[in-house]
Amino acid sequence: MNDRYVALLRGINVGKAKRIAMADLRALVESLGYHDVQTLLNSGNIVFASTAAKARNATGRISAALTEALGVSARVTTLSAQEIGEIVDENPLLPVMTDPSRMMVSVLADAAYRVQLEPLTQAAWGDERIALGTRVAYVWCANGLLESAIFKQLDRTLRDAVTTRNWATMLKLHALVVAT
Repeated sequence: MNDRYVALLRGINVGKAKRIAMADLRALVESLGYHDVQTLLNSGNIVFASTAAKARNATGRISAALTEALGVSARVTTLSAQEIGEIVDENPLLPVMTDPSRMMVSVLADAAYRVQLEPLTQAAWGDERIALGTRVAYVWCANGLLESAIFKQLDRTLRDAVTTRNWATMLKLHALVVAT
């Protein structure tokens, strides 16, 4: 039986670096034996179907294929449909959100990195907020991402061990993984 998964590629098509056509990305993931491959937006969001056994190696396989076939190095983080559902259902910052483009979800490459972010939850951030989930940090950037002191500190703390999507994108990914 095939389940649905999301692979998030860090830093794809941001600025001039790491440019990949989404058609090439879909073809690459299909060539690895994954099914029903879709991309969302132009920023390295891949939804695919796979058996659980084959999906366990998706992160490494996609990352290696990106480098080998397309000459692009990017951290890949893979989430199951269940994990995406939990991320959406457990967001404690929804009551303060007034604009989904300013609500960020930073997905940790490994849940063990969460401990490095715990001190950020104890600091005063003015209108901004941060809350931790099992494998994510929810960040409300009241004045936008570029002005966010929390997000800058989160990025300095974890560097490439995290990839971030806004709330609207997470909701779209969730809708794609639960679609039958």
